[in-house]
Amino acid sequence: MGTSVQVTPLCGVYNENPLSYLVSIDSFNILIDCGWNDHFDPSLLQPLSRVASTIDAVLLSHSDTLHLGALPYAMKQFGLSAPVYATEPVFRLGLLTMYDHYLSRKQVSEFDLFTLDDIDSAFQNMTRLTYSQNCHLSGKGEGIVIAPHVAGHLLGGTVWKITKDGEDVIYAVDFNHRKERHLNGTVLESFVRPAVLITDAYNALSNQPSRRQRDQEFLEAILNTLRANGNVLLPVDTAGRVLELLLILEQYWEQHHLTFPIFFLTYVSSSTIDYVKSFLEWMSDSIAKSFEHTRDNAFLLKHVTLLINKSELENAPEGPKIVLASMASLEVGFSHDIFVEWAADVRNLVLFTERGQFGTRARMLQSDPPPKAVKVTLSKRVPLVGEELAAYEEEQEKIKKEEALKATLVKEEESKAVVGADVSKTDPMLIDGHAKVDAGRVRGEAYRDVLIDGFVPPSSVAPMFPFYDKTSEWDDFGEVINPDDYVIKDEDMDMGSMPVGGDLDGKLDENTASLMLDTTPSKVVSSELTVQVKCSLVYMDFEGRSDGRSIKSILSHVAPLKLVLVHGSAEATEHLKQHCLKHVCPHVYAPQIEETIDVTSDLCAYKVQLSEKLMSNVLFKKLGDYEIAWIDSEIEKTESGTLSSLPLSTTAPPHKSVLVGDLKMADFKQFLSGKGIQVEFSGGALRCGEYVTLRKVGDASQKGGAAAIQQIVIEGPLCEEYYKIREYLYSQFYSL
Repeated sequence: MGTSVQVTPLCGVYNENPLSYLVSIDSFNILIDCGWNDHFDPSLLQPLSRVASTIDAVLLSHSDTLHLGALPYAMKQFGLSAPVYATEPVFRLGLLTMYDHYLSRKQVSEFDLFTLDDIDSAFQNMTRLTYSQNCHLSGKGEGIVIAPHVAGHLLGGTVWKITKDGEDVIYAVDFNHRKERHLNGTVLESFVRPAVLITDAYNALSNQPSRRQRDQEFLEAILNTLRANGNVLLPVDTAGRVLELLLILEQYWEQHHLTFPIFFLTYVSSSTIDYVKSFLEWMSDSIAKSFEHTRDNAFLLKHVTLLINKSELENAPEGPKIVLASMASLEVGFSHDIFVEWAADVRNLVLFTERGQFGTRARMLQSDPPPKAVKVTLSKRVPLVGEELAAYEEEQEKIKKEEALKATLVKEEESKAVVGADVSKTDPMLIDGHAKVDAGRVRGEAYRDVLIDGFVPPSSVAPMFPFYDKTSEWDDFGEVINPDDYVIKDEDMDMGSMPVGGDLDGKLDENTASLMLDTTPSKVVSSELTVQVKCSLVYMDFEGRSDGRSIKSILSHVAPLKLVLVHGSAEATEHLKQHCLKHVCPHVYAPQIEETIDVTSDLCAYKVQLSEKLMSNVLFKKLGDYEIAWIDSEIEKTESGTLSSLPLSTTAPPHKSVLVGDLKMADFKQFLSGKGIQVEFSGGALRCGEYVTLRKVGDASQKGGAAAIQQIVIEGPLCEEYYKIREYLYSQFYSL
């Protein structure tokens, strides 16, 4: 039997809600993604709250809130304490994304679902991996190997490969096969016939124009608005798809010597670009090669001004401008405020580059036809003054006194407990319920009394001159030392003090840090108004996801044994499910929330314990990361339930040679060319030399649990060239 695999969606099936899925591999529970929406609706996290304490590991695939937004809240409220794994960009940019969301919310409301400390706590112990790095889990997860691979959607975005006992579980949501300016395409197509593939149906019904056509329409819409003396607002995410938009504008402005100002406005814009400039190895090949040859960093932005405060934008010169501002949902943040100001001017353009989350203002404005007026709430935080400030300070003083009193009482109780414990160790003789105390002999930290000579004071009253004797613990070898006191942790160095300066170590710039540390007493003042929407509203797909046609093609190529569909509208999910049942594999699942499905492999693979004598006599052959051999044996089940091998009671019948491997014709063509043989593709076959032809026959993506029935046929006259090419062909396989 294969490795036991169960999948339980916790959020994000048959809809576009955040992504969160529980994958259990031989009872080891892995939470893949821990997303939240821009409304930060706690009701979406109820399924997660019921299983959080049982989770053994957390894998994060992308740096936006839909994939990791609930992590701080889950760790604070649900007791989620499992180790977290992500790539370096997902860790860094995800942290900044959460900062930006918190600050945007805190400026307009009494947001208390999580704090900056909660965000730091959730991210500080995260294990960061590089692409294709195998991470071997230990303890309960012994034997499980996880590895991140390129997804192509966001910087550092991940397709997770989880392997145990030779069977692969692939988690690939929000992937993009297209190569873009700052990202390479996904490597999902390099995985062939995994045991389980978990993927999304988000774009199953959409079709995309070519990249060139899309970019041209994008730039034309912007330039037409600017030349008509209008402003352009692009509501964007904090550190995700906005990077592609910045590069498009930066490169076009550089090539055409344009002077219209471009502003990137988020609470962490400077820190975001500082981080991104150090992540070139995670980007596209063209960016990496350009840096190697010319030392030009693509994100040394010459035409984009980074802002972290709306007042800086208001102080900019009058005239047409482009502003990329967070949040993309238009619920809160700088984009919300700018939209309110610019919506009534017919010359302006609001250009959406991604579908708004369900129920957000951005989604409403993207409807057809869009609303002519929208109700908005304008909120801002203002300092307390006058009587309100005095009342606040009085309340805070009262709270401080109460806390000080509680601390004093706790300290007294601890003092009594420690002194009592020390007394019992030093002098077991008690007189009238009291103990003699020798302050010079007692070890350990405790309150000590100076004048204890001939009398023992009542336990509730201290004699003259009490003091705190901070002595150390001792053992037979001397003073006891705690090694942790002398260890400087990498996480503490990265996250501890958050000094300012905006350097490449990822510290926040001075203005952002001062905003975070601002403790000025304040309140939120709100007002409601109706905004007339007269500006142009345009949506163009820059989400960086493969479209429906490409998804179907990729799934047919990967040909998983079992397929699990998540995250997408009910219509898109059912459409892709029916297509895959016909063209990909017969085992396609689309579970509901908290519905556990068993996708354990049907492969005839068993664990058998081999004796040392047998192992020493078997000749193994290397096959990739594994060693394989053919043995003939009888199998028995032991008392412990494991399988063990026994010698055959009769002579084993001979078996035909088995060729193991997966030959790609393009690779074999290159191999033969290196051997000096003239070779070319013709009519779907490979022409080798003058007389020999190779062709693959059979269905490479055969449905079902069995291996695909596919053969390589070699045709030609029996001549020296035929035997030579056949020998080369056999050398590409392992013969058992």
